[in-house]
Amino acid sequence: MTVQLGMPVPPSGAATGSTESGVGVPPPRPAGTPAGLWDRYGRRATDMRLSLTDKCNLRCTYCMPAEGLEWLSKQAVMTKDEIIRIVRVGVTALGVRELRLTGGEPLVRADLVDIISGIRSNHPDLPISMTTNGVGLDKKAAALKAAGLTRINVSLDSLHEETFTKLTRRPFLDRVLAGVDAAWAAGLGPVKLNAVLMRGINDAESPDLLAWALGRGYELRFIEQMPLDADHGWTRRNMITAAEIRTLLSRDYVLDHDPRERDGAPAERFEVRRRDTASGLATGPVLGTVGIIASVTEPFCSDCRRTRITAEGKIMSCLFSREEFDLLGLLREGATDEELAQRWQDAMWVKPKAHGMDHTGLGAADFVQPDRSMSAIGG
Repeated sequence: MTVQLGMPVPPSGAATGSTESGVGVPPPRPAGTPAGLWDRYGRRATDMRLSLTDKCNLRCTYCMPAEGLEWLSKQAVMTKDEIIRIVRVGVTALGVRELRLTGGEPLVRADLVDIISGIRSNHPDLPISMTTNGVGLDKKAAALKAAGLTRINVSLDSLHEETFTKLTRRPFLDRVLAGVDAAWAAGLGPVKLNAVLMRGINDAESPDLLAWALGRGYELRFIEQMPLDADHGWTRRNMITAAEIRTLLSRDYVLDHDPRERDGAPAERFEVRRRDTASGLATGPVLGTVGIIASVTEPFCSDCRRTRITAEGKIMSCLFSREEFDLLGLLREGATDEELAQRWQDAMWVKPKAHGMDHTGLGAADFVQPDRSMSAIGG
């Protein structure tokens, strides 16, 4: 059977293969499907998001309950060597061209530097980035750079101690800011900052946060709050939309579309110029760029190029998928690299069209929020 990419194959009643509690073995892809992490809709995943741990030292309200979560056991989480091998299979056999290490919080892993060093040894030219909350980054930034980390994303929702503490339930703002500065000093640039705006809490601070980032040469990206909170308290009505974010920033700035090609990136980028208070028009040079990730109101699923591996080695083809497929168990049973690659390809072939469904619609009547929170999936 020859499959024409871009023409979806309707899933059968057994589309997920054998499965237990949503985790199992995907059905085999149709014969004739090309090598690589293709899906039924003609998308090829080349951007790998790999979670190193589900643990985190913050308790952000949009991600985790105040008391935290029940963490995975040490035995359940991928070891350093298992991570390095899985990355090798993705890069050498499946065409992965970019790797981002996520969590939980990657910095809580004692062997983080060794993991990065091992990956870099195998792949001298692979871009390796990491998403972190920045707590403890000031002490590790230089070592991470020396090990082979390319650049870093730091979550930073507020510059005000009271607001930061309210959002994260931890008084660590000074430590995060020290980590951001250390990353810049170590050469882990461009340093990108991720901010989630919460209505009535930090939304009014957005122009000032952008001014701070522009003044230091950091690239700020605002992210629409997504239904990935462990408390399942998200509602579309209460979230700050991309359109609202643009309006908030327009108080002080004029935003023009960045002429660079988006090329599958989740963030829509804008060039930023100062707004003249008298005329309302742009004045002066471009100060930098800002990105907006609008997964809810302006979804980009049709050009999604991401594949995700959770901390316990499960393949998630979509951030909102309720299906996972086991890769680590297969590895621990003695599978060859070819068998691992086949499992991975089969899992990605049944990737949903959008938002874990056959259509976009976070907050729609038929949308079912995944059981896992963002911390447990890997951002």
